[in-house]
Amino acid sequence: MELPRFLLADTTELPDEMFVLHTEYPRFLINLVNDEIEWFDDLSKDEEEDEMVNIVAHLIEEANKFYEKELENYEKEDL
Repeated sequence: MELPRFLLADTTELPDEMFVLHTEYPRFLINLVNDEIEWFDDLSKDEEEDEMVNIVAHLIEEANKFYEKELENYEKEDL
């Protein structure tokens, strides 16, 4: 099965929260309300710290852009 790079996630247990799941390495779940991140991969083994900081910052930016684009698509569907 081929997974999309990003997925939206929510739960009735946390009705005021919205999450984006990144499915490729390094896999993570970001809470878009408070920017908390849960990592599913160990990042310390593979990359130098400075490089990983840049990669993570870029991925978080991409996750936020994905979320904004999804919201725009939902709004277009409602019209």
